[in-house]
Amino acid sequence: MSGESSNESNATQTVRAKFRVDSIERRKWFGGSEVQTIKLQPVHTGSEENQRFYEATPGGAIELACARPEAAAMFELGGEYFVDFTPAR
Repeated sequence: MSGESSNESNATQTVRAKFRVDSIERRKWFGGSEVQTIKLQPVHTGSEENQRFYEATPGGAIELACARPEAAAMFELGGEYFVDFTPAR
């Protein structure tokens, strides 16, 4: 991941990664509703910050199926997003 982490007083660590939206697919789902599948890959170019994230996270993938249009609308093709990983305890 990015190597950027924070230690809170309760010893929970967070790892931050930076991903770019590579594709958005729209399709019909159960009952005729629409689902948008958002596919993200780690960033690798575009800025010095992206290069630092790439050095820590050179590979990976995230795929989200969004059934709510308002959730899918947050993602733009080519947009970059931070992803924070924190243990679910």
